[in-house]
Amino acid sequence: MKKHILFLAVAMAVPILLLALKPAVPSKPATEQYIIIAWNDLGMHCANLDFSNMCILPPYNNQIAQVILKGSQTNLPAIMPASSGIYVTYEIPGNTESASKTNFWNYSQHIFGVVLSPNIGLTGFGLTGTMMQSDTINYHHVEGIPVTAFPDAAPTVSTPYQLTLMKAYSATNQLLATTQSVIPISHEINCVSSGCHSSELNILNAHESVPGFNIANKPILCATCHSDNALGMPGQAGVPPFSQVIHQKHGNKTNDCYKCHPGPNTQCFRDIMHTGGMTCQNCHGSVSNVGNTIASGRKPWLEEPSCGATACHGSNFAEQPGKLFRQSKGHGGLFCSACHSSPHSILPTTQPNDNVQNIALQGFAGTLSNCSVCHGYTPAGPGPHGFNPLGIKPVTSNIPAKSEILQNYPNPASFMTSIPYNIASAGLVKLVVVNLKGEQVAILMNNPLQPGEYKAEFYTTRFPAGTYICKLNVNGSYDSRKIVVIK
Repeated sequence: MKKHILFLAVAMAVPILLLALKPAVPSKPATEQYIIIAWNDLGMHCANLDFSNMCILPPYNNQIAQVILKGSQTNLPAIMPASSGIYVTYEIPGNTESASKTNFWNYSQHIFGVVLSPNIGLTGFGLTGTMMQSDTINYHHVEGIPVTAFPDAAPTVSTPYQLTLMKAYSATNQLLATTQSVIPISHEINCVSSGCHSSELNILNAHESVPGFNIANKPILCATCHSDNALGMPGQAGVPPFSQVIHQKHGNKTNDCYKCHPGPNTQCFRDIMHTGGMTCQNCHGSVSNVGNTIASGRKPWLEEPSCGATACHGSNFAEQPGKLFRQSKGHGGLFCSACHSSPHSILPTTQPNDNVQNIALQGFAGTLSNCSVCHGYTPAGPGPHGFNPLGIKPVTSNIPAKSEILQNYPNPASFMTSIPYNIASAGLVKLVVVNLKGEQVAILMNNPLQPGEYKAEFYTTRFPAGTYICKLNVNGSYDSRKIVVIK
């Protein structure tokens, strides 16, 4: 949450103006190939459900998107800027209203000093609308979507991982592309439901000895006194930040992050690092450590663990200087999250909806690693982080007697197999894999190569077990080998 409460009234007017300027009825789809990639800025947003006593966080969710004109072997893909006139709409199918699912709108004026229409959030955005964009950025974003975890069809059943529907339109209202992105939201922030406190009033009563605290003025916004960078609220001078006091207060009682963060049911830490056996403490340290580092000067929400740390992924995977992972851009101006998704939900995750977008884009879950999604074909050269999408590696520059495929290894293969091949004369080299029906399932090389000895890496995890044929075509000269995939 990046909007300071003092500027809410101004912020509310912006999306209303944007909506008014956009035509309501789009025309037929455009012929050029575009894709849209969308994501949430955090792996999970959370909010109180009952605001009658206190407020830690209001209904507030963010979505970001980039629209890309696909490339070809002669043109690089392009992230479309604001000057293109492209705009993006958002909606949450099956979740069209929030005002009947939480009492936030009954108390918004008391808590935040603003009168909100039902289903309109603190920044003026609702559950549907047009995303914002400016001339200085090449992405679309919406902050403060007031979504709850309860869909219309089951308003009492928490559904934390709902899907948005994003639609990109040209300046002439042609539909360019659509996508679905998770909009994560949980209400497991309740200090009572964790089994720790008997009631919210019990928590407030513990503050009665604090000078100036008046329980009769409830609902109480915690960030009024305790600064909260998530809300952009400075708090009161001399009062420790909210994150500091919460973690220091509870650090000697528990090291279970799900006591406060969502949660036993939501399981918000669900990504590939979690699957690999990591815990919250691997990156953040203990509950006490989180609070103690803030007391030592760390700014919560603004200074967090770094992917580029020496003890983690290293400099080849570092964020942009002075920015967090969720703020950083990399390959071709794409946000890191465009390929990897958000913190705590780095792909692939254990939640099926997190993987929906990339399965639609590239046919399988996980990091967006099929370069043809944006480029229109698979380049032979290395990409971001040195990743070689084709796994093509020159072995020697010796000139072989003939162009041929050598036996792959290992064979059978369960994860990846190396395919050695020789190129006797310079020219266009095509190396493909087909199934026994003759259907092409992978292109390993389709580029000019100089004579030499090469090795291709064929990753088999997303293919069914069975026998495949690897085919080599060099200037009309053919060779092939069988590859066996096992599970």
